Amino acid sequence: MKSICFVSVTGILLSGLAFAQNAPVQPFATCKADNVKIKGYLGQRMDECIHHNVKTTDGLYLTAPFKSKAETRTWQTEFWGKWMHSAVPLYVYTQDAALKQNIDSSVVDLLKTQRADGYIGNYTEEAQLNGPWDIWGRKYTILGLLHYYDLTGDKAVLKAACRVADHLMTQVGEGKKDIYKVGNYHGMASCSVLEPILWLYKRTGNETYMKFADYIAAELETPADSAKLISKALNNVDVGSRFPHPKKWWSWQNGHKAYEMMSCYQGLLEYYQATGKKEYLDAAVATADNIIATELNAAGSAAAFECWYHGKEQQTTPAYHMMETCVTTTWLRFCETLLKLTGNPIYADCIEQTLYNAFLAALSQNGETFSKYCPLEGMRGKGEDQCRMKTNCCIANGPRGFVALMESILMAGNDMVMVNLYNASTAKITIPNTDNAVTIKQTTEYPEKDLITLKVIPALSAEFTLKLRIPAWSKKNSVSVNGEPVKTVTPGTYVSIKRVWKSGDEIKLQLDISCRRESLNNHFVLKRGPITLARDTRFNDGNIHEVVALPHPDKPIKLTPAESTDKSIWMTFTTKLQEGINLENKKSRVAKSMHFCDFASAGNTWDSESLYRVWQRSAINVMHQPYVPYK
Repeated sequence: MKSICFVSVTGILLSGLAFAQNAPVQPFATCKADNVKIKGYLGQRMDECIHHNVKTTDGLYLTAPFKSKAETRTWQTEFWGKWMHSAVPLYVYTQDAALKQNIDSSVVDLLKTQRADGYIGNYTEEAQLNGPWDIWGRKYTILGLLHYYDLTGDKAVLKAACRVADHLMTQVGEGKKDIYKVGNYHGMASCSVLEPILWLYKRTGNETYMKFADYIAAELETPADSAKLISKALNNVDVGSRFPHPKKWWSWQNGHKAYEMMSCYQGLLEYYQATGKKEYLDAAVATADNIIATELNAAGSAAAFECWYHGKEQQTTPAYHMMETCVTTTWLRFCETLLKLTGNPIYADCIEQTLYNAFLAALSQNGETFSKYCPLEGMRGKGEDQCRMKTNCCIANGPRGFVALMESILMAGNDMVMVNLYNASTAKITIPNTDNAVTIKQTTEYPEKDLITLKVIPALSAEFTLKLRIPAWSKKNSVSVNGEPVKTVTPGTYVSIKRVWKSGDEIKLQLDISCRRESLNNHFVLKRGPITLARDTRFNDGNIHEVVALPHPDKPIKLTPAESTDKSIWMTFTTKLQEGINLENKKSRVAKSMHFCDFASAGNTWDSESLYRVWQRSAINVMHQPYVPYK
C-alpha cells in the first residue's frame, strides 16, 4: 500500500492519486458539522456567538431590503447571504429548532421577492450594471440559497438560485456587458460570482453554468485592463504591488482590496476543481503564499483600509482600519480551501494562528457582535451601521470563521485521516471509498498547556495512515502511540503513522509552547504556541508605550502564568523587562515584572479602559551596531 505523499504544487498529489491535467479534482473530505463538537475555550466562544449572534439575527429583517427595487449603490443584499453562510452549518452543528425556523421563514420571505425574470435584489433596473454592489449581492444570495438547498434538498430553492444566475447571464457575457467592468475594484467584486456559478454547475451539471464560469475566469485575466489575477500571481507579483495606487479608494481603479481579491481566488479554486486546470491552483497558492510572506501580521490577519499594503514589514507602525473582520474570515476560508486541495500544513498553521488571535479578538466579550477593524495597538470597537440598517458587513460575516474551524479540524483522503487543528473536541470523518468512520476524541487544555491526548475510534479496525500536524513554530515535540514513541517528528510537517488502528488506541502529542520572540523595526513581539501576546493597561504595570527590553535577550524567555482579576481575560503571564532608555536611572537598569495576555483578550472592553499593544518598542543600542566611519 502506498503511503500518502504531499509535494509542491508543481507536482501535486491529492488523496494519494495524481489527477490528470484538465480533469475534475476531488479535494480532501471535511467533517460534517453534525459530526463535530468543539469544547474548551474555543467551544465556549463559539457557543456564545451562536446563541447571542447567529440565533438572534432576525432573518426577516435581512430579507426586507429585497422587497424594494430602489437601490442604486449600497450593499444591503449581502447581509442575508452572509448570515446564511454561517447560520445553515451552525444549525447543522446545534440542531437548534428556533434557528431552523428563523432560516426557513427567511428563505420563504426571500423567494417572494423574486421577479418574473429571475432577479432577486434591490437595485433599480437602470442601476443593476451601473451600481457597484448589485452583482456582489446576487453572489451572496445564490450562495445562501444553495446552502439551504444542501440542507433541505428543496428543488424549488435550487430552481430559484438557477433563475438568479440565468437572469445575470442575460446581462453580462460574450456580446453583452463585460462583467469585469461592472462595479468597483477592477471588477473583482462582480467577478467573485464565479464561486456560486460553479456551485450551481456542481449541483445541476448544467453546462451553461460551466461556460459562464469559463467566461468569468477569462475576464479576470484576458482583457488588457483586467485584474490579471493569474499571470500576476504566477509571475510572483506581490499582492500589494499588483496595481497602481488609485486616486480614490472607492473606485474601479482600486485593485488592492483584499476581501474582494481573495473572493475571486475562492472562485478560481472552484474552477480548478471543476476543470483540473492547474494554473488556477498555482495562482491561488502563489497568492496565499505571498500574503503570508508580505502581508500577514503577528495576529494572523492583514490589510489596512481593507487593502494590501506590504503590511507585514510595516505592522509595527499604526495604520488606519487594520484587519477588517471580513478580510480575516475570508482569509480563513481561503486557507481552508487550500488545505483541502493541497494538504500543505502551512495553511492549517495559518488557520490556527488567525482563529486564536485576529478572529477571536474581533468577537465581543458576550459573542453578540464583531468589531469591524482590529488594530495591533490602541482600541477596537463595533464599527458603524451600514446601508441604513442596524448591522454591517463584518457583523454578518464574522460567524463564518467558526465554520472554518469545524470543517478543518479533520480531513480525510484515500486510506488516510489528517488531524489539522488541536482543541478539546470530538470529531468524526469517513475515509473516502470506505464505510469506515473514524472518530478522534481530543482531551486537552491546549493551547494553555502543551499536552494533547487523542483517542482514535474507528468504526472498523483497519490499516490506514493517521497524520498529525506539527506546527512550524513548535521546535521540540514528542508523539507516542499506546506508549510507544514515534521517532521522527519534524516541525512544519505532518507526522504520518500507518498501522492497523483499533478503537481506543491512544496518541499523546506534546508540543513546544515555550515563549519565543520575533523582532522587526526595533520592536519585538512575544508569542506562546499559536498565541500572540500583548500588554494591556488594565494590568496597571507601567506605560505600555514605553521602551522595554529583555534583560537577557540571548536566553530563553520565561513566562510565569498569572491570575487576573478580570475574568474576561483568558490567559495572563508575567515576564521580566527593563523599562526606559535612561541607563543612569537605576529603574531603567533593573528588570521588573510586566503582564502580558493573549491578543484576543487584550482590549476586549472596546473602550479606553483597556488600551493594548502587541509590538513592544525597543531602543537602538549603537554599541551593537557595526562601525561606520564618519564622512
